[in-house]
Amino acid sequence: MSELVAVVYYGGLTVLFFFWIYGIVSFALDVKNKLIPTVRQYRRARTQRSRQEEHDNERQDREEQLY
Repeated sequence: MSELVAVVYYGGLTVLFFFWIYGIVSFALDVKNKLIPTVRQYRRARTQRSRQEEHDNERQDREEQLY
């Protein structure tokens, strides 16, 4: 009887450990494949937007100097 309890206990721990590891790996892959590219895209768009604004401001300054 005590042997059965030990087998069930360690079997349950093994199953829980499997799902715990699966959750950690799944989270890491989500971060790698979804979060990091989204952050990179946001930063890229933000720098591009600031460059465009800078370019527009310079152009507007040149146009103002011409008039």
